[in-house]
Amino acid sequence: MRSSLLLAAVLAAAAVEPIPLPGGDGGIGFDDVRFSPELERVIVPAGRSGRLDLLDPRTRALETIAGFSTAPGGPRGHSQGTTSADFGGGWLFASDRTRRSLVVIDARARRIVARAPLAGAPDYVRWVAPLREVWVTEPGDNAIETFRVEGGAPPALVRTGAIEVPDGPESLEIDAPRRRAYANTWHDRTVAVDLGSRAVVARWRNGCEGARGLAVDPERGLAFVGCDEGKAVALDVAHDGTVAGTAPAARGVDVIAYAPALSHLYVPGADAARMTVVGVDPRGGLRALGEVATAAGAHCVTADVSGNAYVCDPARGRILVIRDPFPATR
Repeated sequence: MRSSLLLAAVLAAAAVEPIPLPGGDGGIGFDDVRFSPELERVIVPAGRSGRLDLLDPRTRALETIAGFSTAPGGPRGHSQGTTSADFGGGWLFASDRTRRSLVVIDARARRIVARAPLAGAPDYVRWVAPLREVWVTEPGDNAIETFRVEGGAPPALVRTGAIEVPDGPESLEIDAPRRRAYANTWHDRTVAVDLGSRAVVARWRNGCEGARGLAVDPERGLAFVGCDEGKAVALDVAHDGTVAGTAPAARGVDVIAYAPALSHLYVPGADAARMTVVGVDPRGGLRALGEVATAAGAHCVTADVSGNAYVCDPARGRILVIRDPFPATR
């Protein structure tokens, strides 16, 4: 009874502001959402709508970049249009799954300026700052395809190879201070890729049955893994990759996000339409602080620097801005 009352109080305290997206009527099959501190925008690849949307976290104003593939349909599946994007080097980089291409966007002009074909169906797109490269995961081929960014306006994307990740890769995050990238297998491993040699240099058991989302805290040397079955795990990547902490979450975990200023990890459970907020202590210990209501199928999230989480709402084609109701973890 006490836990039910606590949960009700938490749900009541969490302010939720829905932001409808252009072309989102009927739903959008989201896959990835990201906050860029440099761009000061939430980057929302809006799938079948054919748009990459940029949300200003201060004003809630939306800017739209068109020119991606469009498709009819609703929120089920995320195999059309742009579904992942990142910012780096003054450019936005995004996938176009329908065309199997990597797209370059002029971040100032808000328009597409270049494309490069991909060897496989893209999943995650990530900027690798130490190499001035863009890496694209292609799970169907068990590979990460890599491109060097050359030239000026527009830049050229020069393919530099592919990195094999058996039984993966699922998710992709960059740890620039350690010159490593992390990805998951679809089951119970997290792998570390050395940026210089492009080799998988470590494979750690993460305690998941179905490993999905990733987030990193380079300052503390931690990588966080979301487990589909309903769990969050912290790995000590500064040392030997051992499990530093675990916390329960609602089922259906996919994309997760970390807010360093609060030391909070956001773990949406799509099956339960609830997001668990997890506190992270300095050594990687995890503690579930409570849950906030989201939406059915809400499986992706990002966080800004001001205590807001941004959760995808596929059925309604919108983003839910959720003010974190919990105090910072110390």
